[in-house]
Amino acid sequence: MELVSIEEIRDAASRIKGAAVRTPLLEQSWAPLWLKPESLQRIGAFKVRGAYNAIASLDEDQRARGVVAFSSGNHAQAVAYSAKRFGIPAVIIVPDVAPRAKVEATKALGAEVIEVPIDRQQSSALAVAEERGLSFIPPYDHRDVIAGQGTVGLEIAEDLPDAAAVLVPLSGGGLASGVGTAIKALLPGTKVIGVEPELAADTAESLRAGKRIEWPMDLRARTSADGLRAQPSDLTFAHLQSVLDDVITVSEEEIGDAVRTLAHRARLIAEPSGATATAAYLFHRDELPEGKVVSVVSGGNLDPATLTELLA
Repeated sequence: MELVSIEEIRDAASRIKGAAVRTPLLEQSWAPLWLKPESLQRIGAFKVRGAYNAIASLDEDQRARGVVAFSSGNHAQAVAYSAKRFGIPAVIIVPDVAPRAKVEATKALGAEVIEVPIDRQQSSALAVAEERGLSFIPPYDHRDVIAGQGTVGLEIAEDLPDAAAVLVPLSGGGLASGVGTAIKALLPGTKVIGVEPELAADTAESLRAGKRIEWPMDLRARTSADGLRAQPSDLTFAHLQSVLDDVITVSEEEIGDAVRTLAHRARLIAEPSGATATAAYLFHRDELPEGKVVSVVSGGNLDPATLTELLA
């Protein structure tokens, strides 16, 4: 299987310029830790990079007809935002258990939102794509999406070339695939470490087994990190096997503590999915190499009630 190249990631960086924020790398005073706050994107998460790159890569006729996607929230907002910038229609399929804040934010961006049971998202999106002639923009199983997410790694390599390790949250694997590809191309001595909730640790098990291991959705849905409940595709798993040096799993308690630490010490609002990589730094430091560590804070979209509960 042909993997995404650093040239594709550089092309994506040119396409998304102006649509995605080039987020800073924030050095922390309390640890040799640098935070990549993708929560500062206009839609509150890194997903805008891949979604915009994928839509920008469509030909004019395809793009004009509109796009459809499925997502628990952040990819939904990313596709809706990108479609709005291009002035095209967007239909988003969301699970009926998605956080209301993410659903309402997607609607506010002008997308048509259809709620379905959590195990029917992809099939529903594909059916809508066929019925309406829309282009399907998957959340991670797409070269242009992976290349767009890889621009996170491109920026890290430019801003901290002596990083010892980069911590990236794991779900469908698009972000880790792209970031890992960029880091390994530009900083081959830097470790790329995926981080996954213990309650959705299908990727960790799969990498140990050398093949994809399916976890049923009812198991993966247990984690509070709602953005990390997906499983890698054949495409992303091939990338993860190539670019990841290790995977660390973290508990729900560790994720919650990371949300609080980011709020109180880094002054960043992170959703549980976005705090997962930092949880690995806080509680599994002995599993990381010595030196400068980068943690990707992948998103900050959570409703006020959940934030209040987590910070209590």
